[in-house]
Amino acid sequence: MSVAMVTGASRGLGRALAGELAARGWDLVVTARGARALAEAASELARAPGVRVTAVAGDVSSAEHRGALVAAARALGGLDLLVNNAGVLGTEPLVALAAQPLDGLREAFEVNVVGPLGLVQEALPLLREAGAGAPAGAAAVLSISSDAAVVAYGRWGAYGATKAAGDLLSAVLAVEEPALRVWWADPGSMRTRMTAAAEPGEDLAGLPSPQEVAPVLLRLVTEGLPSGRYTAQGLGVTAAGAGAGEPAAEPDAEPDAGGRR
Repeated sequence: MSVAMVTGASRGLGRALAGELAARGWDLVVTARGARALAEAASELARAPGVRVTAVAGDVSSAEHRGALVAAARALGGLDLLVNNAGVLGTEPLVALAAQPLDGLREAFEVNVVGPLGLVQEALPLLREAGAGAPAGAAAVLSISSDAAVVAYGRWGAYGATKAAGDLLSAVLAVEEPALRVWWADPGSMRTRMTAAAEPGEDLAGLPSPQEVAPVLLRLVTEGLPSGRYTAQGLGVTAAGAGAGEPAAEPDAEPDAGGRR
């Protein structure tokens, strides 16, 4: 049985990704800051037949919590997939850089950059073990990005800076750990609490839900696509339009407009 770890799994995209993995028979270690919401999500996830779910509430910026997560994965038998999804905006609602609280920026870097890297470092022995003797790319890291990492949107500078840093770390990890698949993926704008908090008053009715986006992103896992940067839009278009023998997706594709998460 394969084991996945998903951060920020109590709601939004993290919850949807965990649900898709559970439906495919993956055992799960899930985490989020809110213990009550996480317990509710874990209870729902555990309804999938034969799936084991371990919930560990906490903050990924905490080294102690990261150690507890990896210990939980080890107890389930190892780790095949790490999904770095947890993230914060840095301030809610978003503001121009001239007004960006520096404490909020520091928190965003701790949660969006330092925490995920620390979790990768902690989890690497298990990921390497999962890949040992298996086909290249049997173990993987999926980090959720944003097109704010590569496009200069007003008021998205602090959050975008953390995502740009995360993208570069993922790209370097892919070079340094060639036996792993390393993906950094922009899900596009979605109808989530985070999007609503970022830009209050924006009409989100026309945006896809996380439940619609999650299965598209999981093509990376189910098809074992090469390491690289992807967008949900690119993956979805390819899924609908690629012919036999065509490549599944192109790493480092340009992000779709309006793809902020």
